[in-house]
Amino acid sequence: MNTILLCFLIGIFTFIGGIFSGLVLAKKNFKKQLKNNPPITKDQIRQMYQKMGRKPSESQVNQIFNSFKKNQD
Repeated sequence: MNTILLCFLIGIFTFIGGIFSGLVLAKKNFKKQLKNNPPITKDQIRQMYQKMGRKPSESQVNQIFNSFKKNQD
């Protein structure tokens, strides 16, 4: 009886540990991919301004890009 309970508890703790380690590794991998492949670039910001009919200055582009980058972290 005790061996069955012990095996059950070991299985539960192993399952919980696997879920926890999987979540940590997935989060780390996701952050690495976002850093290597940002969701928006400066060229995309310039194109967005041009589609609105405006010519953006470099400071406007940098300001928007930095705000995206700050919110990403």
